Amino acid sequence: MSDYLAIRRAYVTCLRLAQSHYENFPVASRLLARKLRLHLAAVYAFARVADDFADEGNFSPIERLDRLDHWRERLAKVGDEDSSSSAVVVHPDEDDIFIALSDTIRRHQLPVALFDDLLSAFCQDVTVTRYRTWNELLDYCRRSANPIGRLVLHLSGFRSERLARQSDAICSALQVTNFLQDFGRDWRSGRLYLPIEIQEQFGARTSDLETGVMSAEWRAVFESCSNRTRDLYVSGRPICDEVTGRLRFQLRLTWLGGVEILDRVSEKQYDPFEQRPTLGFADVLPLIWQTVVWM
Repeated sequence: MSDYLAIRRAYVTCLRLAQSHYENFPVASRLLARKLRLHLAAVYAFARVADDFADEGNFSPIERLDRLDHWRERLAKVGDEDSSSSAVVVHPDEDDIFIALSDTIRRHQLPVALFDDLLSAFCQDVTVTRYRTWNELLDYCRRSANPIGRLVLHLSGFRSERLARQSDAICSALQVTNFLQDFGRDWRSGRLYLPIEIQEQFGARTSDLETGVMSAEWRAVFESCSNRTRDLYVSGRPICDEVTGRLRFQLRLTWLGGVEILDRVSEKQYDPFEQRPTLGFADVLPLIWQTVVWM
């Protein structure tokens, strides 16, 4: 098979893989220019499979870390002539993912360090279930969420460090919003992402969560984390006006959607053990309208 056909097949594999996981990739990809969708699919496929290694399946922690180490070894060989094959295969689409990713990185001069940051965060998912401080939590976000925003900026032709920092703020805010959104689910699976220092500040006890009822102290923890997260959204908001083209629309819609979810988890009557607020069809038109009349 010619190199051209192999690369095209690899991108098709990544696109299929990305579209089969949840609903967010098809939405995100349609908001970017058509010529960037395959490259976004390559990035998404790489991250999606690695994230599955960390969280999905019946693998032991050691097996999860071994698979992520193998993924890092393949990443280190991106660009090598012999990088399209490996003696060990941990995913059926592995070669195609790295063929497409190598082409995307080369064409857009993407920093490989951002992909390595993602793998670092996925490894941390295997070994860490609590964070002591807010800064520790943000450091996790720096590696788990922020690289995706920076990669999208690179793919769209924006290389400003100022824009990258604003993107970081929004991506971190989205990640913490997701932690608040998934609080009950994470607790049942043995994880608790809200920082210990904020828990101790308000005298919230972990044992209280075993009742499945939010105490006043835990609601205070929720409120504090929500306020800090809202500050991140505010600090990142300027990028929504400074980028151009379809990316501007995408970032505005993403920002508005994240803030809407944060508003819902911040409501006093919200019960994270019984509810998980999501954006549905009824929210689409109002959000699009807000994006169009953005002030």
